[in-house]
Formats: sequence, structure tokens, C-alpha cells
Amino acid sequence: MSADRQGKESLAIRILWMFLFVLVWQVAELILGVVVLLQLIYRIIYGAPSGSLMGFGDSLSQFLAQIGRFGSFQTDEKPWPFADWPTPREPEGEAPHNVPPAEHPVRDEEPKL
Repeated sequence: MSADRQGKESLAIRILWMFLFVLVWQVAELILGVVVLLQLIYRIIYGAPSGSLMGFGDSLSQFLAQIGRFGSFQTDEKPWPFADWPTPREPEGEAPHNVPPAEHPVRDEEPKL
């Protein structure tokens, strides 16, 4: 098989991956919109953003950036699930509102029937 033909087949496969990642982009974009809306509501109620939503939103944003880099031929590395899911970075804005875990009561007797 010639190098030109192999390159065209490789491009055809990449086009299929790009089409698939465009669809994934659309779903991830909607999820990010929901995260932004939930974060806004959380911020209004508790006075600080949710640490969990901050971390997930940052990871999801990095994932979208990976799709953009792959789709624009900036990189040949395919995004998740072919690469690791992006690790959230330290927040650069407001400090998150963290809820400490609830204490569980200690029971040292059998339940009464």
C-alpha cells in the first residue's frame, strides 16, 4: 500500500473520530451549562461556590479543550476515554464552600423490635 493511500485512510479514520467528538462536545457542552447553572444557584444559597462543582467543571472544561485541540489538528492525541480524564486544577477565584462530613452516631446496643 502506498504512503499516500495509507495517509488518506488515516485521515478518513481521523474524520470519523472528529465527527464522534463533535457529538460528544455537544453533550459535554450541555452538561457544562447545567454545572454553571447549578454553581450559580449554589453560590447564591451558600455564599460560596461548591468545591465539587468547581472541580468537575474544571475537568470538563479541560476535556472540551482537548476535543478542540484534537479537532483543530493541534494534537494527534485523542481525548478521554483514550487519554486520562483531566485532573482539576486549584481554584484561582473564590474559595469553595466545603461541607464537613457528618458525624455518625455510635450505637452500642441492638435495635429494639
